[in-house]
Amino acid sequence: MTATTSTARKPVHVAVYDGYADWESGHATAWLARGGFKIRYVGASLDPVTTIGGLRITPDLALSDVRPEDSALLILTGGDLWDEGDRLAPFARAARAFLDAGVPVAAICGATAGLAREGLLDDRAHTSNVSFYLQATGYRGAEHYVDGPATTAVTDRDLITASSTDPEGFAREILGRLGVYEGAQLDAWYRLFRHSDPAAYEVLTAGEEQ
Repeated sequence: MTATTSTARKPVHVAVYDGYADWESGHATAWLARGGFKIRYVGASLDPVTTIGGLRITPDLALSDVRPEDSALLILTGGDLWDEGDRLAPFARAARAFLDAGVPVAAICGATAGLAREGLLDDRAHTSNVSFYLQATGYRGAEHYVDGPATTAVTDRDLITASSTDPEGFAREILGRLGVYEGAQLDAWYRLFRHSDPAAYEVLTAGEEQ
């Protein structure tokens, strides 16, 4: 399966830090890359980091060198460091700069807590792992929390948030936001990879280039 490609697209930037949850962005980055987007990894510095899964990643660029106008999207995944002091706060501040510039941000799992602390969830519909996880941050957006068994990813304006239990839903929102898939194909992508629905395969591939 290969999505429509474009050589004019800006890259997608993925934040990386020690202990980041590598599986949470895997579906999104794989299908963005197949859809023609270059994936660039961003660290606090250019020093290598190690994911929860033991992958060693050398960032393509440092956070200080990332400009929202040069990016299609910023992805922030979970990781224990989001709840262990302020080491990842610069990434949350970068998310604010992206949103202020009208460039989308996608955050999943612990990264949603970082955005909550930054005040970015105070006036947007959002979700996370569980509501009380965000309430522990002291943020003021609890009334905008979207909950329910079928709600594992939420998009409000340029911000995507998601629960750690549904990286496929996270990817669905990202792929739809950047136009890799849309409509019936986007729904089919989710049904295939989240629910192993064999009927979705034919729908997904029907509109792809041969």
